[in-house]
Amino acid sequence: MQDLKARTKRFALDIILFCRKLPKGIEFDVIRRQLIRSATSVAANYRASQRAKSKADFTHKLGTVEEEADESLFWLECLVELATREHDELKRLLNEANELVSIMVASRKKARD
Repeated sequence: MQDLKARTKRFALDIILFCRKLPKGIEFDVIRRQLIRSATSVAANYRASQRAKSKADFTHKLGTVEEEADESLFWLECLVELATREHDELKRLLNEANELVSIMVASRKKARD
């Protein structure tokens, strides 16, 4: 699980760096704030899940991570639709968000069994 802790943190930092390059404009300001908030929440809540007090607490915290990863995915999808050209970094981040959602879904399912 240590690698997921580092991976979610790297995702948050990569999103912050990516958001610095977004164009100026009110629509991008809104997306920038929301995306940074949700991506950093993925990392912070995953970290919190590693200190869960019970199996139920762990499962609940992973649910929050899943929701925040899915929200990050939503904002990245919005950026894809607003883009006027292809962006490799955006595609990479979209893929990473998708993978994190899948990992959290599988982890929650396994934790409940």
